[in-house]
Amino acid sequence: MTLGWRESEPARLAPQGEKVMVIMSSATSPAQSPDRAAVSLDELARRKGVRPVESVEDMAQEGIFGSDEELEDFLAHVYAARHADLV
Repeated sequence: MTLGWRESEPARLAPQGEKVMVIMSSATSPAQSPDRAAVSLDELARRKGVRPVESVEDMAQEGIFGSDEELEDFLAHVYAARHADLV
């Protein structure tokens, strides 16, 4: 990665007179490190031993919510978030 820094003169903000240093960056880097070959998502999943969810029961776990009220609050939040942009 190559970083290019340019520092400007301090600017004065009126009327308080605070100084602000403005620094600009022109970072250039490849999207991927040149020493690493591109790997597909499927290959990364295979290497890590992950598998797709086949059923919602695969994700079910006891004790995620401390109470029924906490579950209801979560479901209300999800419902509101999903319907927020529909108004």
